[in-house]
Formats: sequence, structure tokens, C-alpha cells
Amino acid sequence: MVNLIGTYECKADAKGRLMMPVAFKKQLSPVLQDGFVLKRAVFQSCLELYPMAEWNLLMQKINKLNRFKKKNNDFIRKFTAGVKVVEIDAAGRLLIPKDLVGFAGITKDLVLSSAVNIIEIWDKDQYEKAIDDAAVDFADLAEEVMGFDDEIDHD
Repeated sequence: MVNLIGTYECKADAKGRLMMPVAFKKQLSPVLQDGFVLKRAVFQSCLELYPMAEWNLLMQKINKLNRFKKKNNDFIRKFTAGVKVVEIDAAGRLLIPKDLVGFAGITKDLVLSSAVNIIEIWDKDQYEKAIDDAAVDFADLAEEVMGFDDEIDHD
């Protein structure tokens, strides 16, 4: 499992390419050759970059869903909408397809932020707004999600 750390600002060129920050390239070096999956985020207007091994683990879970239930089929269709296989080229650049640029409202200034095993790709203004909006409720959210009274795993 990849465990990514960091938040970095970068710029996209006119073709939608961004230079992958050196720190992320180093962290991803064991999986660079396997490629990545780029998709729309479920809860935010950003993109999610999955190392292929992480994507395959997620697809194993999704593949267990009963496809004879309409809700499951609808979820799979929406979850995988706009999914693209992408690579980081020899120059260290990642090309973001135009439809995904549009979904995430990406302009020139970007933020790449680690989210445990994936990288979120945000338009800088939208990232700052999302962080500001979340700051208000973060203490309550942290307590609800992580504030266990004991050491029992609450999965």
C-alpha cells in the first residue's frame, strides 16, 4: 500500500499537463511504471489519482457488488464515469484529459494533495475554499471520526 505525504502547488500548461512534484515522484517511484487511474472525486469537485495497484484493490471491492441490484449498477456507473488510465511521462508530466479538467474546474494554478493512498488534484482556488469551509467543522469531525474513548478498532 502506498502511503503518500504532502501538499504541493504547481501549474498546468495550456494542454492540461502538470509537472509532478519531485517529492511525489520519489514517493511513487516503486509504482510509476504500473501507471495510474485518474477519476472524478465522489464528494468534491477535484480529481483523484490512484496508483494502479490501489485502483485494482478498490475494483476488487466494487466487483463484489451484486449487479442485479439497480442501486449497485447505478453506483458503479457513476463511480467509474470519466475514469482514465494515465501515465507520468519521461519528463515527469501528467496529462489531465479535457473532460476531467472541466469537471474539476482546473485553471492554471493547481494543488496536489495527498489523501493517504491517492493524490487529489484541485484547482487552487477551489482547494482553498474547500479547506476554509472544512475548517469550521473540523474539530467536531475529528472528534466524531477519531475520538474513540478506548483503543478498540471501530471498523
